[in-house]
Amino acid sequence: MEILESAPPLDRQGPIPIFVQVKSILERAIALGELTAHRRIPSERELSSVLGASRMTIRQALVAMMADGTLYTRSGKGTYVAERKIAQPLQRLTSFTEDMQARGLRPASRVLGQELLPAPLELAQALDVVPGAELVRIRRLRLADEQPLAVEASHLPHALCPGLVEVDLSAHSLYEVLRTRYGIRLGSAKQTIEASEPVAEERELLRIGEHVPVLRIHRLTRGDDGGFVEFVRAVYRGDRYQLHVELR
Repeated sequence: MEILESAPPLDRQGPIPIFVQVKSILERAIALGELTAHRRIPSERELSSVLGASRMTIRQALVAMMADGTLYTRSGKGTYVAERKIAQPLQRLTSFTEDMQARGLRPASRVLGQELLPAPLELAQALDVVPGAELVRIRRLRLADEQPLAVEASHLPHALCPGLVEVDLSAHSLYEVLRTRYGIRLGSAKQTIEASEPVAEERELLRIGEHVPVLRIHRLTRGDDGGFVEFVRAVYRGDRYQLHVELR
C-alpha cells in the first residue's frame, strides 16, 4: 500500500467528485509504473482505508476504470491492471511498424503466408483489376514487444510489385519496401471498422479468450497517383487497441 501513501489528499470541498479524484490517483499510479499490468490492485477495503473514501465511492471509481479498460476482474481473485491500450489515430495513413515505434514499442511480424493467387471477383473489383489477375497475398501476425496484436492479410496487384512474394517481410516494413523498391508512395485510404467475435484461429494466434472482442478492419489504399495499391483485411485485439478520430 506504500504506492498510494504519497497520493494527494482528497479535496472534499472542490467541484471534482470524490470518485473521480480516486480514479485519478489510481491512474497516476499506473502511469508511473507503481501499478503494473496484470498486478492485483488493493482491495476496496484497503483503498478505502488508505485514501479516506467510502467503499461505495471506491467501487464507483473502479467500475469507471473497468468500463474504460484500465482495470479488469478475475472471478473470486480481485481486480487487476489491464495492459496499456494502443491508441491508433485514424487521420493518418501509417504502417504498423511506424505506429509501434512512435509509441516506444518493438514491432515485429511473423509471416503466416506469402503467395500469388488469382483475384476473386470481390478483390478484383476493389483493386480495379480483371478477375483472375495475379495478386500477392501476404498474411502476417503483427506483434509489439513480443505480444500479438493483429492478424493482417494484404492483397496487392502483382503487376505493381513483381517479385514482392520473395521479399522477407518478417524483417521489413511492407510500405517501406513499396516505397524504396517499387517507387510506390501511398496517398489515401478508405477504411471500415466493425466489432466482432474472433474465430478459433484468431483466438489462437492472438492468444485471447473466447469472448474477447476483436476489431475487423478493411482498408483500401491508393497510391499518390490515385491508383489502387492494396486491400487489407485485418483483425486487431479489441482489448489492446483504441481507435481515435478527431471530428471538426
